[in-house]
Amino acid sequence: MKVIAVTNQKGGVGKTTTAINLGASLAVFGKKVLIIDIDPQANATSGLGAEKDICIYHALIGKRTLNSLILPTEMENLFIVPSNMSLIGAEVELKDVKDKERILRRLIKTQLNGKFDYVLIDCPPSLGFLTINALVASDSVLVPVQCEYFAMEGLAQLLHTINLIKRTFNPSLKLEGILLTMHDKRNNLSKQVEMELKRHFPKQIFKTLIPRNVRLSEAPSFGKSAITYDIKCPGSQSYLSLAKEVLKYA
Repeated sequence: MKVIAVTNQKGGVGKTTTAINLGASLAVFGKKVLIIDIDPQANATSGLGAEKDICIYHALIGKRTLNSLILPTEMENLFIVPSNMSLIGAEVELKDVKDKERILRRLIKTQLNGKFDYVLIDCPPSLGFLTINALVASDSVLVPVQCEYFAMEGLAQLLHTINLIKRTFNPSLKLEGILLTMHDKRNNLSKQVEMELKRHFPKQIFKTLIPRNVRLSEAPSFGKSAITYDIKCPGSQSYLSLAKEVLKYA
């Protein structure tokens, strides 16, 4: 079982879109996948049509088991642990708990017990308590980066945080890769950002580029991944390509 945190402290970079559609793509290739939504905004939850009152918050505070929160999606092999706004209070409620940074790690290791091939954790757009829990619980980190002028702003800070987590809590944590999202091949800025990131991180950039694609934006409003909404669209095909890269280096 491989646990991957999908994170970037910048919002609007395609983080949730990536968690949902990478998960769905891995499921297409026969892998059993669980998405854990640990973002209080709960976009992965609503994007897969799984809104519930009981969510990951109740596992973090010890009121429910992680296993009891797992919900099926309309896609075979793809499951989700939902989130909702109650998760906002988790950091305050757990501030005095010993070893609070390892709560999610313990839940995954002791309760999931290898039931899934991949666990993808959709993180909030911040580097707070919830994201730290996700990083401590993960084997690797996938960082979506939008192809825009400020793409590298904050990336150095995130990589510094990853290294800090490695030194303090999780020495085996690796960088799965940096994924360029919302790429427009007609746009010179997209090309410049791509070249700049590849110059700074030549070995960490995925070969797959995720294009700007209307279908990727439409799918969540129907509670579906783009893979189930329109598998032939460029966005879906790109995420299937990304899944092949992830599987290749597993």
